Amino acid sequence: MKRKVKQLFICTKCDAQFQKWSGRCLECGSWGTLQEEVIDERIQEKKKLDSVVPAKVINLGDIESQKLKRIKIGIEEVDRVFGGGIVPGSLILISGEPGIGKSTILAQIADAVSEKGVIYISGEESAAQVKARLVRLNCNTENINFISEINTEKIISAIKKESPSLVIIDSIQTIYSGESPSDIGSVNQIRACTAKFLELAKSGDISVILAGHITKDGQIAGPKTLEHMVDTVIHLESDRAHDYRYLRAKKNRFGSVNEMGIFEMTSSGFKEVLNPSQIFLEEKNEILPGSITSCVMEGTRPFLVEVQALVTKTVFGYPQRKASGFDLNRLQVLTAVLTKRVGLNLINQDVILNIVGGAKINDTALDLAVCMAITSAMLNRGMSVDTVVFGEVGLGGEVRRVAKIKERLTEITKLGFKQVIMPDMDLVAKKIKLNKIKKLDNIINLL
Repeated sequence: MKRKVKQLFICTKCDAQFQKWSGRCLECGSWGTLQEEVIDERIQEKKKLDSVVPAKVINLGDIESQKLKRIKIGIEEVDRVFGGGIVPGSLILISGEPGIGKSTILAQIADAVSEKGVIYISGEESAAQVKARLVRLNCNTENINFISEINTEKIISAIKKESPSLVIIDSIQTIYSGESPSDIGSVNQIRACTAKFLELAKSGDISVILAGHITKDGQIAGPKTLEHMVDTVIHLESDRAHDYRYLRAKKNRFGSVNEMGIFEMTSSGFKEVLNPSQIFLEEKNEILPGSITSCVMEGTRPFLVEVQALVTKTVFGYPQRKASGFDLNRLQVLTAVLTKRVGLNLINQDVILNIVGGAKINDTALDLAVCMAITSAMLNRGMSVDTVVFGEVGLGGEVRRVAKIKERLTEITKLGFKQVIMPDMDLVAKKIKLNKIKKLDNIINLL
């Protein structure tokens, strides 16, 4: 059997390997450092296998089942998104646009769990700047320790010495590892630093929160593998018009990704919005054509939103479809269903849809409200302000059932609405009138 002999050019400075010789190392940028070496792959593989210590095998049946412990933050909206609190030993990534309030929410989290031991690490700000922000947010700085360092090895050494419950790093793009020759903020550096903090979190049972920047196209800066390395990815979104912030989980190994926390940005930091329906319905007090109230679910919490539609005759050759806070492809499907099944002539009409409040809604229960809003705008007929509409719409014009109807009806009743337009199902309510429909063509008679 022939041996596998491989010819490589290895950089004497950073040990990077290349198939062809080059005057400059493409990894570290050094000139004249590539040296030719001939490697016998079979000998190397055999040596590696012989020297590897076998991994420990654990029988899961021998492990006692335990309830997952969590560190309660005390901020209800944050705890909900995290799945009930921070799991010890977890690695969390919080991302958001510049200036959206990542440092603010991190400071409030640090203050909420400061009694359990917190270390705040910043490579962008000095200790005086961080303390000034904490004081402005009315945070207690007595129990919060600070490290102004960007070297990963030094940071980890200090963390192991102090043994805190929570470590906050603001931000991961400013940290570097001496073991990686790449520049600060590069893909290799971010990956290397994250791997070290992941090892620290799992071995020391220390929760680590990383702040991550957002690129121009709205993605988390750094490699996509960064999201796969961490346990939880939390994204902070904004509604610039109303100064509201939405906290969503894009990935959560210890909880649901369907939860959403809503905050109002104030001069003293984030203020929880415990009743989201108030901010989405605060200005709906009169009958307007094209304005419909609906009930959607974000995780385990129902809240009401206002759907507004505008239908105008197109001035172009092709009718326009625009949506804010609603999936544009879904809007195009629903307008096609209305044209075919209800008989609305939308072929030469522009349809513009808006979810009041700036939230992005993915719940299919919004379909029926969208159809009614478009129909209302087209026919210039309004609907009573004490009516809520929800239900999924199929391509055949049928109105389908949605999940958690009882929770929706409880929220609708609590807010004082009098009637509901919903899918046909065997359900009775005492304090509210239920208008059940099977087909979409019945909506014109309800306006």
